[in-house]
Amino acid sequence: MMLVISIVMGIVPLLGIAWTIVTGTVATVDGLFISLILFTLSAVFFLNAFWELRGRGALAFLDKKKVAAEVTPKATANVAPANKDAKPKEGES
Repeated sequence: MMLVISIVMGIVPLLGIAWTIVTGTVATVDGLFISLILFTLSAVFFLNAFWELRGRGALAFLDKKKVAAEVTPKATANVAPANKDAKPKEGES
């Protein structure tokens, strides 16, 4: 239910921005600030909806890197070291 409320409350400010554009008040300072405030409100509600969807696991397809890392085999620990000398050469320090 919270997801639906967040999506609806994210769309309503966008309708307010559309209204300020249609009426022509977006060209005034008041119209610019009201559009900025409405856009911020919309972004907050859509961010809340995104977090809600991610918490439910509905956005699992976005985590392809995690799934790919679990599927690929891990490197073995028996790999020989590149430099077998414990002492550095005279030019290295």
